[in-house]
Amino acid sequence: MIKAMKFVGVPVSDQQKALEFYTTKLGFRVITDQPFNDEQRWIELGIGRSGTGIVLFTPPGQENRIGTFSGISFVADDVKATYKESLRVAFVSSRSRRKPIGALPRFSPTPMAINSC
Repeated sequence: MIKAMKFVGVPVSDQQKALEFYTTKLGFRVITDQPFNDEQRWIELGIGRSGTGIVLFTPPGQENRIGTFSGISFVADDVKATYKESLRVAFVSSRSRRKPIGALPRFSPTPMAINSC
């Protein structure tokens, strides 16, 4: 029986730039960073004390997924403060909208913030 989610894959074109962005700008921690093959590394990142993380990896033949929609939801204690901080590091679209269930920010990495997602 499935008990938990371990990680979600985030396809990227430049693993090093993505790693720097997620660790220095967003505060994720490196769980593992090791060679996968001659072209890529397997990079797992943790988020806070959560058991779930992300993997900065693009499966061979799936390069067309880079920069496309990902249905990933993050949890924050203070959504407004997190949104403001996200604007500061330039990765949340100004098209975010309020809904009865809460804020729905649209995460849109920009070349200024990261040139790899």
